[in-house]
Amino acid sequence: MDVSAVSAARGYAALRPATEPEAGTNAAAGFQALARDFAATLRAGEETAKTAMTGGADPHALVQALAQTELAVETAVTVRDRVVEAYQEILRMPV
Repeated sequence: MDVSAVSAARGYAALRPATEPEAGTNAAAGFQALARDFAATLRAGEETAKTAMTGGADPHALVQALAQTELAVETAVTVRDRVVEAYQEILRMPV
């Protein structure tokens, strides 16, 4: 197995808890934590990209940060789409 594949698998595994609800917490606290994690992931990706542009980061770190950012954005878009879909379904319900 390629070293980069192992590194990518570890990165995806590290982000997996962001998509799973925390036991024993209310939904608002879980959502706030998810939003903080999402913002931190985006911020880390931006910092790595800035560092790579000035020559301070290796290309592997940049690709890994971009992959983590892409995964976080795709997850956020999926959650948004599901929320909008549920809201539209509620609006179609007869009263």
